[in-house]
Amino acid sequence: MTPLGNSSATHQPRRSSRPTVANELRPTRPLTSRLNSPSTRRDRPPAFRPRTASGLAILYGTRLLILGVGIGVLAGTILSAWDPATRFSAEAQAEKTDVAVAPSQPALPLLKLSEEIVPLKAQVQAVIGAPRTSEGTAPLTQLTPGVMVVDLDTHTFLDINASNSFAAASTIKVPVLAAFFQEVDAGKIRLDEMLTMRPDLIATEAGDLQYQPPGSRFLALEVVTKMITVSDNTATNMIIDRLGGKDALNQRFQTWGLTHTAIRNPLPDLGGTNTTSPKDMATLMSMINSGQMVSSRSQARMLDMMRNVVTDSLLPRGLGEGATIAHKTGDIGSLVGDIGMVDMPSGKRYVIGVLVKRPHNDDNAQNLIRQISTLTYQYFERSSQPAPQTPATEANPHPGSANPASPAPANPAVSPSDPQGASIPRLKSAQSNP
Repeated sequence: MTPLGNSSATHQPRRSSRPTVANELRPTRPLTSRLNSPSTRRDRPPAFRPRTASGLAILYGTRLLILGVGIGVLAGTILSAWDPATRFSAEAQAEKTDVAVAPSQPALPLLKLSEEIVPLKAQVQAVIGAPRTSEGTAPLTQLTPGVMVVDLDTHTFLDINASNSFAAASTIKVPVLAAFFQEVDAGKIRLDEMLTMRPDLIATEAGDLQYQPPGSRFLALEVVTKMITVSDNTATNMIIDRLGGKDALNQRFQTWGLTHTAIRNPLPDLGGTNTTSPKDMATLMSMINSGQMVSSRSQARMLDMMRNVVTDSLLPRGLGEGATIAHKTGDIGSLVGDIGMVDMPSGKRYVIGVLVKRPHNDDNAQNLIRQISTLTYQYFERSSQPAPQTPATEANPHPGSANPASPAPANPAVSPSDPQGASIPRLKSAQSNP
């Protein structure tokens, strides 16, 4: 029986869904051809191939190498953590980077000035212009001084070429000192950390660190103290390096308002490329005094170092008995200078900075600094003395008659106006002639 409506069914036999025995036994193409066909190679999992002895050796050797490198890195990390030298070096480098990339310090108040001290200026100018010679050397008129004096109580001042730029010599170490203690206050430098004296930091001229073996390590407090007290140039280069280098420091100096102060070369800088001005130095000392730059503890350390400067042949020579000075000198062939803060026995405190350009190693420059120091101290000594007391006169109770003379006190050494009757020595007037 044929299906209805499909006459072609008689000519097309139904195909079985399962292969017949004949079909299974009769391959359509060779077996090797089927095994090598792309579809078979793609679908068939890769055959297992046993590794040769050389392959195994390379494999295990590679694994051992990787394992050894890993163990070495781990051991090195552990040793670095326990080795103090490595730890200090890493910490110093990290802290140095922190200092270099730290944001600019907030601007500090500029130096406050009231009126110029005219009498003192006239005296100093007369000394500067005096056409004198010393033992056949060049006359003083060939010297070019810059002078800045500030009374820290009244803010009166003396300014002679104070805003001019001068070679800084070793006075540049004072702003470096201030920056160092700012970092101590910020917790970025520890006074007991160790600093390494690298060969590139060793400098000639002043100081004794240069004679120590390269690679020697010193406490930061020891290094910064030598920078000031004995003006050690190697110590200065080590501190500059620890603070992030000259560029970081110059940026900081600008934020302080020190427009002429810059480090351009490492110490000793005999060519005088590092610069400052008397006004910059007076501004810096005034900020140190005000307590706005560093903490009270750091301020005390700084001033103590500056009071123990070994070279005392310049500004200190012009001071009277009982006075103290925190100062820093500078001396190269073309310039000599000294800047400091003076405390007088009367309680008066003033800042003085004198920088003098000179013919090479002319000793007249030192003499001029001493003379200016003497004139300045004597001026403040006179101005701080109380005026002589005069007896009070009574009103004339009898018009038309002369006032009777006031009776002199029984003891001329005691002032009648002293409410407590204390014995106060009378000061003789400069014009009096006994």
